[in-house]
Parts: sequence; structure tokens; C-alpha cells
Amino acid sequence: MLNKLSKGFKLAALSLLFTGSLSAQQAIYLRLNEVMPNNVDNYQDDYGKQSAWIEIFNNSPATVDLGGCFLTTDINNPTMYPIPKGDILTKVKARQHIIFWADNNPSHGTFHLNFALDSVKPNFIAIFDSNGKTLIDSITIPPIGPDQSFARVLDGSGAWALAEKVTPSTNNKILTGQEAVLKFKENDPTGVGMAITAMMVVFFALIVLYVVFKCIGNTAMRISKRNALKAQKGTVVQKPVDLGTESGEVFAAIAMALHEYNNEAHDLENTVLTINRVTRNYSPWNSKIYGLKELPKKR
Repeated sequence: MLNKLSKGFKLAALSLLFTGSLSAQQAIYLRLNEVMPNNVDNYQDDYGKQSAWIEIFNNSPATVDLGGCFLTTDINNPTMYPIPKGDILTKVKARQHIIFWADNNPSHGTFHLNFALDSVKPNFIAIFDSNGKTLIDSITIPPIGPDQSFARVLDGSGAWALAEKVTPSTNNKILTGQEAVLKFKENDPTGVGMAITAMMVVFFALIVLYVVFKCIGNTAMRISKRNALKAQKGTVVQKPVDLGTESGEVFAAIAMALHEYNNEAHDLENTVLTINRVTRNYSPWNSKIYGLKELPKKR
């Protein structure tokens, strides 16, 4: 019984260790993504107030739970704000964003920090792993104007810059179809590049079609040749008959006889005459024996 309990405790400890290491590995994909230190008339929190906010981006292909990690503005105090565990809203889906309000009012909920940002001086912001020692990401925000944000050019990676548009909880850079058209128009104002590109596409498509049909034709020819060879192997080759030195009339007569025999082309006889040789015991009518009388018999 004790052995079973000890094995169960060991398995539970291993599972907890594995789960903790897995969550730590996922947490390294978290990135500070956009910060607005002086929110005057911009994004509002769930209480309808404007406060400084910090956006975090999940740069991994899987869901990451921020619960247990730390946010701070002091490198010497990495555990300034512990993000509460067990809140389902701290689970950030892949390539998604989450907002924390730096309003120094943690009683308002999980996403309200216990510190505020300075609207005049530079602000150092960092996120630490659940062990309180491993630095995941950090940034120093320079002094910027009200309702302006400092953000990465691309979500989760790249350099930081003053954002052209404030984009809380969404992508920092959004490429629209109109922007792509305008950019192409700037690079090719006369349309020559477009024409050359279209011709190259058509030419390439024709080459591909030619190669495809050529391959299909060659394959069909090989298959037909192989079938013909199989058919030749299955047939019996007859040797030519040696006709010898007979004349054509002989072969013509033989052919005619075979034809009549096969088609039963012969005369039909209605009567059959039979001639038999008869042996007679008397002489012909002109024999002299008919002129003599029979002599009387003596008694």
C-alpha cells in the first residue's frame, strides 16, 4: 500500500513538474507589443475610464496562460505585480493580444495593475516568468504626447516606433488592398511592368501546357507499343507452305474441288440405272436346236 502511494506521489510530482516546465516554455513567447503612457481621450477600460495601458502579444502558435507571470516598472523589483492564476481570461490564444491597465488600482480586477505610468518621464516596463527571475521581455518607452502609443512595427517582433495609428487589442500594422494597389502604382506608374508580368504569366502557362501534353502523348505511345508487343507474343506464327514446282492448273483444280466439296455443289440425280450381267441357259432364237424335233423314246 505504501509503495502504491509513493508511486502515486511520484507521478503527481512529475506531472506537476512537466506542466510547470511546459507553461514556462510557452511563456517565453510573450511579448510587450504596444504601450500608451498618457491616455487622455482614447481607449476606455471596463469602468469607462481612460488610463495608461500595456498590450501583450502571444507570439506562439498555441494558447499561453499569463497566470503566475509578473509585470513591473522596476528591474530591481521583478515581482511588482503578480498576474493572478486561475482566471480564464489570462489565457491568450495564438497570435492574439491582451490589455493591462496601469491605473494603480488592482482592486478593479485581474487586468488592473498596482502601478501607474509616468506621462512625462521615460517608463521602463518588463514582464518576468513565473519564477520571478527569468526576464521574458522589456522596453523603455520615451516621453510621448497624449493619446499616442509606442509600438512594435510588426506584432511580436521587430523594432519599436511611435505608432501612426493607435491599435489596442489588434494588429499594429494592417495591410489593406488599397495600400497594396497604391504601392504597386508607385513602383510602376506607366504600367509597363504589369504588361510584361502578364505576358510572362501567359507564356509560362503555355510552356507548362506544352510539357504536360507532351508527357501525356509520350506515355500513351509507350503504352500502345507495350500492348502491341504483348499481342505479338501471344499469336502463333505459321510457317509458309512449300508449294513445290506444281503448275497453277493443279492448284486451281484442287481449289475448285475443295470449293465444291465444302459447298456441296454437285449434280442432283433423279434416277439410278443399274445394269447387271444375266447368264442364260439357252441359245439364241436363231439356234438350230429349235428346228429339230425330239426323237421318240424307245421302250
